[in-house]
Amino acid sequence: MSLDPEAAEVLRLGKRSGAPPFEDGTPDEARAAYRLSYPQLQGEREAVARSVEETVPGLGPPIPIRIHRGLGAPETGAPAVLYLHGGGWVIGDLESHDDICRWFANLGGCVVACPDYRLAPEHPFPAAIEDGAAALRFLHEQSDRLGIDPARIAVAGDSAGGNLAAVIALMARDRSLPQVAAQLLIYPNTDAVQDTDSYRRYAEGYGLTRRTMRWFRDHYIESEAEARDWRVSPLRVETLADAPPAFVALAGYDILHDEGEAYAERLRADGVPLVLQRHPGQIHGFVSAGRHIGAARDTVRAAVEAWRSFEPPTGA
Repeated sequence: MSLDPEAAEVLRLGKRSGAPPFEDGTPDEARAAYRLSYPQLQGEREAVARSVEETVPGLGPPIPIRIHRGLGAPETGAPAVLYLHGGGWVIGDLESHDDICRWFANLGGCVVACPDYRLAPEHPFPAAIEDGAAALRFLHEQSDRLGIDPARIAVAGDSAGGNLAAVIALMARDRSLPQVAAQLLIYPNTDAVQDTDSYRRYAEGYGLTRRTMRWFRDHYIESEAEARDWRVSPLRVETLADAPPAFVALAGYDILHDEGEAYAERLRADGVPLVLQRHPGQIHGFVSAGRHIGAARDTVRAAVEAWRSFEPPTGA
C-alpha cells in the first residue's frame, strides 16, 4: 500500500522545519526540540471531567503522575489505564502524549494515569520500568481513593512506552506486580537487537530512522546482553502464555513494524487473546500527530473497543 497522504504531509512538515536529527545533539537538546513539536502535531486536548497531578513513591525520586478522569467515567469502580509515553526512553514528558491520554479517558469513560518516568541516559535501564511498576502499584493501592476498579486496570503505551507496557504486563503475569487486565500496545518496540527487515526497508525517510533508533537504544542500555534481556526485548521472553489480553496497532512504514508483527504473532500462538490493527499506509508516531492524521484518535478508539471486548460479559 502507498504512503497515506496525511502521513506524507507530516513528513513534509518535518522536513520543512529544518530541525536536525535528535542524534546530532544532546539528549537535552532532543527533549527541547521534541517539546517544540507538540503544538504542530498534537491533536485536540479534549476537556475531561477532572485532572489532578500527584507524586508516586518509587526507587528514585518521587514520580510525577497526571491523572485524568474521563467524561462519563463513574466516580467509583471506574476502569483505568496506566499510560506510558513514547520517546525512545530518552525524550517525552507529561505534555508529550496528553492528547492521547485525554482521548483514552473520554473514549473509555475511564481514569488515565500517566507517570513522568525517569529518562535515559541519566537514568538507564531499568529505571523507566521501575517507575512504571511503581505507578501500577500506586493505582492498586490507591484504587478506593481514586475511584477505580483494581481488577480493570489496563497498561498502555506507544513505541518505547509500548515496550514498557509489554514488560510490565509480563511482570504482572509473573506476579511480581499486581494484576493487569489488558495491554494496549501502539507500534511497540519489542526487540532492541534491531535486525529485522523493516529496519532496512524504512531506515531513512519515514520519520523515525534507524540511526535515531540506535541512538535512543544506546542511551537506554549499556550492553548487547541487556539488548537480549526480555525486560528490554519482550519478544525474547521464553513464553507469552497467560499474558494479559492484547491490542496491538502497527504502522506499515515503520522500522518497528516487523518486531511488532512478530510480537503479535507470538501472542496469538501462545494463546493470548489478541486484537491486531494494521495501518499499512502509516508511519511511526502517527498517533502523536492527531492534528493532521485522522487515524490517530481512531486508533485509540479501537484500543478501547478491544479492551472492552476482553472483559467478561456482565453477570458472567
